[in-house]
Amino acid sequence: MTGTKTNERPGTRAVLRHSRMSAYKAREVLDLIRGKDYERANEILEYSERGAAIVIRKLLQSAAANAVHNDGLAAEELFVSACYADEGTTLKRWRPRARGRATRVRKRTCHITVIVSRLPDNEIVRRRARVAAEQAERRARRVAGGRRRARAGAGAGGPDEQRAAAAQAPRAGAEALAALEEARAIEETTQHAELEAEAESALDLGDEAAGEDVDSGAASAPDGETAAGADDGTTDAASGAATTAGEADTEESTTSDAHTGPPEASAGSRSETDEKDDEEN
Repeated sequence: MTGTKTNERPGTRAVLRHSRMSAYKAREVLDLIRGKDYERANEILEYSERGAAIVIRKLLQSAAANAVHNDGLAAEELFVSACYADEGTTLKRWRPRARGRATRVRKRTCHITVIVSRLPDNEIVRRRARVAAEQAERRARRVAGGRRRARAGAGAGGPDEQRAAAAQAPRAGAEALAALEEARAIEETTQHAELEAEAESALDLGDEAAGEDVDSGAASAPDGETAAGADDGTTDAASGAATTAGEADTEESTTSDAHTGPPEASAGSRSETDEKDDEEN
């Protein structure tokens, strides 16, 4: 069964027909924003150097406006779920050439479609937690900077100004901590839900694996006996090879002793002959 066709995907779309550019040039830019969220895709098109990026950026903004106005979605929760360019009509023109000839000029057009959809719920929660954490961090930095400035200017300001600064700093710090705790709670909730889903999937896989092991236990028993016999045969062969190697070493040592004997005997015989000659002389 085939999946959903590209032109039948759900979402809010915007279509530009008979754009005076080739489909190839439009597809080169559409490949840059496919699957990106709305804000990131808008930035990519804004700083792209291709001429088709200007037209496609206007089309993307039109699709986002349709989603906000017609479907009641938030622009920061949208992403480019599909975008494609189809070939349109081709205008035929003629260019005069040398010797009275003429060359055909093809002015191609295309139909561009951009479809935006809402991000998944878990991704939206993760983005909101990240934004809240960043805002809390910036707020905490501002509060810390204000406290440093208040301590540095404590001698210059009057008592009223010092009391106002001291009263304002804890309030801002409490707000920053509350926002940070809220962001952490959202992130922990998301992680807990993901861990529960992973645990359930792991349990299902474990039950399936246990069933397969029980089914294959009886069939694998003869194979285990054969493997044990093969291991015994391998052990006997290894011990036989070790015994043969030991006998070969013994024979080599005996042969070396036999070869070393005659030189000593010949040396002894020469010494006795010399003594006899000395006695005769």
